[in-house]
Amino acid sequence: MNWVSGADLVAAVSNAGGLGVLGPNAGSKDITRDVELTAERIRGQIRRTKELTKSPFGVNIIATFVENLAYSKKVVEVVIEEQVPVAVVSVGKPETYTTLLKDAGIKVMHVISTPDHARKAEAVGVDAVVCVGYESGGHKGFAGLTTFVLTPMVADAVNIPVVAGGGVADARGMLAAIALGADGVYMGTRFMVTRESASHASVKKAIVKGKGACTVSLPKDFMIARDLANSFTREYIEMRKSGADQRELNMYLSEHSQYRAQFLGHAEEAEICCGQVAGLISEEQGANEVLRGLVDNISSCFEELKRKLDGA
Repeated sequence: MNWVSGADLVAAVSNAGGLGVLGPNAGSKDITRDVELTAERIRGQIRRTKELTKSPFGVNIIATFVENLAYSKKVVEVVIEEQVPVAVVSVGKPETYTTLLKDAGIKVMHVISTPDHARKAEAVGVDAVVCVGYESGGHKGFAGLTTFVLTPMVADAVNIPVVAGGGVADARGMLAAIALGADGVYMGTRFMVTRESASHASVKKAIVKGKGACTVSLPKDFMIARDLANSFTREYIEMRKSGADQRELNMYLSEHSQYRAQFLGHAEEAEICCGQVAGLISEEQGANEVLRGLVDNISSCFEELKRKLDGA
């Protein structure tokens, strides 16, 4: 949810009964490598969120990549100083920040992609794991496990709450995740296309237009990304096929970053991280409408399931 999940979206989700999570670069209007400045921007978004909601919310902390560690350490300091209720830690080892955060009274959810990762996170002391399937948007590991198989594997592997992410866009997906052993669901792409999302209007339109297999997985030097298919993804795939070296590929990625799509609106020529559920999204809604749809429709989905089972 880079450049997407700012205070307005987070507060709207939390006010509607979910747990909103501030994403990287939340509320920013430009790119900076100044650690102090980026951390203070997050502080501003945290305080703005507190003005908009009295309900719990979280902050996403990225715990890996050498060049990002100084930034993430500073964000952890800010999260602790501002007494944010929940930290969602991703793309890194659970031991990096779990003890520090928990000692400050913060609940820690750690994002994982295999049962072994989940066990390690539980052993370190995280409060819950978010198992992210291969169909999810953004950056993920190379394991390739889908939500349908990863969720029950993780539910069998640990004794802490399991949250399922990837492939959930409506009440049907939520019911399926719970049936697979999840205690909750983690949704990103569906909330990109909400009125409170900071995504550029052209990005929202591009996702709504997406049908069927409208996303692709892009191998990078450190992870795999799932993006909306566009001229950016086609060019990147062609560069890899033609034998471009990693330096060229990384330069191309930098020049066509999420910032250029999500903030500047270059929806065709830049990277749009989103999940396969893009093909299920047909309109822009308010965050409260999305959550109300989950709650209102899950009972009818369950009743339909019962009818099918009774008729089997």
